[in-house]
Amino acid sequence: MNIPDLNTKKWTQESQPAKLEEILGDGSVKCHLSPRNCVIKEGQVGFCKVRGNRNGRLVTLNYGKGVHNTQETIETEAVFHFSPGEKILSLGNIGCMLNCGYCHNWKTSQAKYVTDKDVYYYTPEQVVDSALRHGIKILSWTYNDPVVWHEFILDTAKLAKEAGLINLYKSAFFITEEAIDELLPVIDIFSISLKSSSPEYYRKVTTGWIEPVLEGIKKVYNAGKHVEISTLMVTDISDDEDSARTISKWVLDELDPSVPLHFVRFHPDYKMSNNVRTPINRLHKAKSIAQELGLRHVYLGNINDDEATNSYCYQCSSLLVTRYGLNAESIGLDKTGRCLKCGCYNNFIILEKNYSKNSINLQHLNTSSLEKKKFNWHGDIVSIHAQVTNTLDTPNTIFFRRRMRDDAHGEWECISLLAKESYRFIIAKSKPQEIGPEFLLSQGISSNLHEVFDRAHFPTEAIEDIGISMDDTTPKIGYKGKQNMYTQLIKMVNKDEN
Repeated sequence: MNIPDLNTKKWTQESQPAKLEEILGDGSVKCHLSPRNCVIKEGQVGFCKVRGNRNGRLVTLNYGKGVHNTQETIETEAVFHFSPGEKILSLGNIGCMLNCGYCHNWKTSQAKYVTDKDVYYYTPEQVVDSALRHGIKILSWTYNDPVVWHEFILDTAKLAKEAGLINLYKSAFFITEEAIDELLPVIDIFSISLKSSSPEYYRKVTTGWIEPVLEGIKKVYNAGKHVEISTLMVTDISDDEDSARTISKWVLDELDPSVPLHFVRFHPDYKMSNNVRTPINRLHKAKSIAQELGLRHVYLGNINDDEATNSYCYQCSSLLVTRYGLNAESIGLDKTGRCLKCGCYNNFIILEKNYSKNSINLQHLNTSSLEKKKFNWHGDIVSIHAQVTNTLDTPNTIFFRRRMRDDAHGEWECISLLAKESYRFIIAKSKPQEIGPEFLLSQGISSNLHEVFDRAHFPTEAIEDIGISMDDTTPKIGYKGKQNMYTQLIKMVNKDEN
């Protein structure tokens, strides 16, 4: 991917025709993408701020515009039962159909905070080509929320399927049935964030409403798609036992006991930065409740060194998949997703692995001429995004490895870059004794590192610009508005539900 000239490119200037429009008689248009069904007058935009009315027609302002594409693992998306450890290409955009008070991607989900320096430009062909060249089989539509990137997703996902790739849709799923009907032919995996079981919570915390989310989940499940559900357990607001019980019972009654359910740890952000991380014991209690009700595959998210992220056979309890953070290894499954010990099918889909680590021996290379860069894990910061750009007109290579205690280290790995290519990838702590990654950068490679605060967080600020965070619970660059939303929400939600 080539870097645009950010000094001349303004992301709001260009638009493309949008789908799901209804032309009204007074020059307004109605958008049928989200359940808001926004009526938009000439020259204005809808709630999401990225769909508008231009000359009496519905347009999208974010077609092909988003944050930097990033190589990650499928565990990043709260998907544990589709080819564990598989590489994905994560694609996030601009805008959102919701405005959650704790949003950890508020700088891109809320379009008014988007700066031109954070916007990258793609064509469907460039996205698919990047995945194929880097040996990635899955495109993941994610981060702020893919709903508002509807047209670009449809075009790119169709092209991806024609190239033999798989499409994953990670979303809060505040979307209309008409839009889902357009997604079903091209999306293979749905990882859906069910924010809460409470209608009051949805209205007051997310600014949406729960009913279309529940109907949408059932629709994709009934269409035979691979579905996994995740719920963010916000401290003192939605991390109680009743919330865990109600959500678990809904999955059990409306879907089936084999659908994986993830209870995800919250980190303070946006209008709720004065909160604290979810106590881990509350997450474990939620997991126990779900399993007691009969769900077979229940996990905890945004925790690193905990057996609650592993997969076990629900029939014989054999260990099937080990996970440490965002790293996974299948040790007890056959190629059909069955337990090697008892033969029970555990709702896994396994892709054939036709790639391995790009390990390399650097003994023949004069490393004294290469720039060295290191990063140390600290507290809850156990993953980073490394963004590298080849500034040369010829191909180039970067090298990286994991450092361990007592001067031990992993093998060197490499990523090859085309001329002028920019690439971003995640490195996550893989074992307790790992202390952090190190990089060797050839001449012509520029780089920066971004601290990741949880698996669904896309950082836009580099540590080279803002420094390393001294607080590992919430990003250094925070929301500058009022920070009292946490206390208000506790009072409102508790009052309504009592």
